[in-house]
Amino acid sequence: MKRNNQDHKAFVKAKFDRIVRRYDLVNSLGSFYQDYFWRKAVAKLFKEVEGPFLDLCSGPFTLSFEILKVNPSKLFALDLSFEMLLYGKSKVSPLQKYIYPIRGDAERLPFKEETFGAISIAFGLRNLPDRAKALQEFYRVLKPGGLLVILEFSKPKNFLFRYPYLLYLKYGLSFIGGLLTGDKEAYQYLASSIEKFPPVEEIHKLLEKNGFKRLLLKSLTLGVVTLYAYIKEDLPFLKGF
Repeated sequence: MKRNNQDHKAFVKAKFDRIVRRYDLVNSLGSFYQDYFWRKAVAKLFKEVEGPFLDLCSGPFTLSFEILKVNPSKLFALDLSFEMLLYGKSKVSPLQKYIYPIRGDAERLPFKEETFGAISIAFGLRNLPDRAKALQEFYRVLKPGGLLVILEFSKPKNFLFRYPYLLYLKYGLSFIGGLLTGDKEAYQYLASSIEKFPPVEEIHKLLEKNGFKRLLLKSLTLGVVTLYAYIKEDLPFLKGF
């Protein structure tokens, strides 16, 4: 049964609330520890950027900490799940002093226009029902020339790798995730959401349509993940979104 936007968000929030304590572990085991390199690739793009930063769908600050390692600056970590934010706050790190956790919706950001020098969102765009609205919000709160970095799953184009990967995603990852978290459905949803997510070219067009100019578009780990790095073009016709 197809969910409306609010039901979808409630479903996603409930799932993330449930798997929070094993979230990072499953991500690492399920990706064969490639997630470490994916986060490093994102953080590298923040090295010379002036803050403050906004990490959307931040989860327990895993990417937030990686960004702050290369560029300590004020960072707002926003997530729909309070449990994820609470667990992130429990992590012992000297970088905690830079993080300001906020429970919120990435489609309705509680910030003024042109607030942030850079925004990151890792594996969260896929979970937002209205992506165009979300991108308009990202555009609104970014400073002119600000950086938007998206890390998201994609489907490998190599035929020999694509189908074994999709089988692993559907059966292997759901087994690992279910075993470690007790919520197999959460990881079945993950596989389904990746299969339904638009191709890279379509996301690129959506970003350009909403005022972003491509800086870097890079395939990682044989196309399992795509790194999108775009800058905000200060286009007059987009004012007022």
